Amino acid sequence: MASSDLKSIAILGAGITGLVAAYRLTQRGHRIRILEQANRAGGAIRTERTDGWLIEAGPNSLLSGEPALKTFLGELDLSQQVIEANPAAKNRYIVRNGKLIPAPLSPPAFLTSPLFSPLGKVRFLSDLLNRPRVRTIDVPLSEFVRGHFGSEFVDYALNPFVSGVYAGNRSRLSARNAFPKLWQIEQQHGSLIRGQIAEAKSRKARAESRPAIFSFLDGLQTLTDTIVRRLPAGCIAFNASLEAITPGEKWNVIWNQSDATQTEAFDSIIVALPAPALARLRIGSLGDRPLAVLDGMEHPRVSSLFVGFRREQIKHPLDGFGVLIPAVENRSILGVLFSSSLFPNRAPDGHAALTVMIGGSRQPELAALPTEQLLSQILPDLAELLGISGDPVFVRHTFWPRAIPQYNVGHEQYLSAMAGLETNHPGLFIGGQARDGISVPACVAAGERLASRVIR
Repeated sequence: MASSDLKSIAILGAGITGLVAAYRLTQRGHRIRILEQANRAGGAIRTERTDGWLIEAGPNSLLSGEPALKTFLGELDLSQQVIEANPAAKNRYIVRNGKLIPAPLSPPAFLTSPLFSPLGKVRFLSDLLNRPRVRTIDVPLSEFVRGHFGSEFVDYALNPFVSGVYAGNRSRLSARNAFPKLWQIEQQHGSLIRGQIAEAKSRKARAESRPAIFSFLDGLQTLTDTIVRRLPAGCIAFNASLEAITPGEKWNVIWNQSDATQTEAFDSIIVALPAPALARLRIGSLGDRPLAVLDGMEHPRVSSLFVGFRREQIKHPLDGFGVLIPAVENRSILGVLFSSSLFPNRAPDGHAALTVMIGGSRQPELAALPTEQLLSQILPDLAELLGISGDPVFVRHTFWPRAIPQYNVGHEQYLSAMAGLETNHPGLFIGGQARDGISVPACVAAGERLASRVIR
């Protein structure tokens, strides 16, 4: 690439999206400067290892299947550090009437599972009769799924799943934006069951394996730490408080760091910030906030409580991924991840580690409780559901006051605001969790797209 084609790019935000974009642009010879308000890179991805425990404060695992992620891990030489989830931990439990029941993972298992009543199973299978349908307006996810599978499925499958992925409300989430694959399957096949079967056949014809759950030997922060090490030294400005960005022949970026105001000019700007920061973004000399509407994007409060026990304190075999609790069960927890069953070296010998999720849209007030009050709230549920006795021997509490962005009905207003700002300001590119999907693989793909758009 000729030196005249090289650009200077400011990247706002050192989360996974911004880091991926920075890496890709650096590989192409462009000059980058990353501004990060926190004192570390990685955003919500944060791993801690102490006294034999490995704690994930944010995301706990990744799902393969996103081509951009696979390619990216290969470039970073991380393939050797990848560990797939323990095959023995295949059960996904759902609580019904106070009992842990394995979620059926195949048609025969579904027909014999006690999770659903005979009438619920008949209603579920009636989805096979649905014909392709093109909807003209978005609908809540609960309404969309109920139309295919009935109310029992919504209560005991959709509700816990939504709580586990979004910590959200099934009656507010957008079917079109939160789960676009289901939306497309309905348009193409009508029946979601037939659509999933067709997708499985297509994957088999392409000789693709089913997506697998995985992490790294030393946790997910391995990914972000590796990217940072591959970036030019000193390119990240930490504890940088963004003041404004001003368009012109070049973009001027003004930020404050160590009580000193700094200004630097760039050819382009990538904005890889969460929705609250996007809403505060000031553009121009008048300090306009063109994305102020994003203040309305819901981010429920969530607490992640990593608790360690001696193995003999737990009666349950912990032979699974974890357990999700439907709202109709009236429990104080959203779900429990069996961390030390899922991946090795998450707990010292003779111990077990659990990650308990609390709050979300269902019970946001619980998420804000202090650690001791939170423990007293959840331990009775853990004792009843998993046969746990006594207090944990290790606790790490992470509180997210504004956790996962909710792609609720009406999400298009936020997408339109971001697209409109890009149209009105050439050289400005927006991406990340508020726009491109909430998962880490989706954010990796978003970072790749942002870099490609800047280069083009």
